[in-house]
Amino acid sequence: MKNRCQWTKNNPINIEYHDNEWGVPVHDDRKLFEFLLLDAFQAGLSWLTILKKRNNFRQAFDAFDYKKIAEYNDQKIIELYNNTGIIRNKLKINAAVSNAKAFIKIQKEFGSFDKYIWSFVNYKTIKHSFKLLNEIPAVSKESDLMSKDLKKRGFKFVGSTICYAFMQAAGMVNDHELSCFRYNEV
Repeated sequence: MKNRCQWTKNNPINIEYHDNEWGVPVHDDRKLFEFLLLDAFQAGLSWLTILKKRNNFRQAFDAFDYKKIAEYNDQKIIELYNNTGIIRNKLKINAAVSNAKAFIKIQKEFGSFDKYIWSFVNYKTIKHSFKLLNEIPAVSKESDLMSKDLKKRGFKFVGSTICYAFMQAAGMVNDHELSCFRYNEV
């Protein structure tokens, strides 16, 4: 049996995500937007809840196409409010649309969202050396700076904790536990 990070709790959905995605550096703008959107919806909920609904989110939000999401009209937003397959939080749904617009502005300014967002970690993964789950922080100075700058640019649901979770998902930090088989792989 492979040794994994404690947070997977032997749950098959967590294991699939952990073994194949979590902590792998992402440089594709659409995938980065997907993680931003999902992390915003996760606020106050468990990541497992989001993973269970991920395919529903993908369908509801046009495969995370931020250009389409930025153009959502009132009818589409009402449709999302009524979609039982996703988290039906009006503030988070509205944030997804306004965040898509802000995302596009950053792309225009920096050439890509990837170039902008990875600047917070000096364009390379921060590799931590944590032995236990309780050693892993919820925020960092980088996530604090990222949160502040994203908010300044009009993003919502991008507090430092959400930004740190995003950094973990997108491989900007490697928070696999030292004993985890993925620690040296990512």
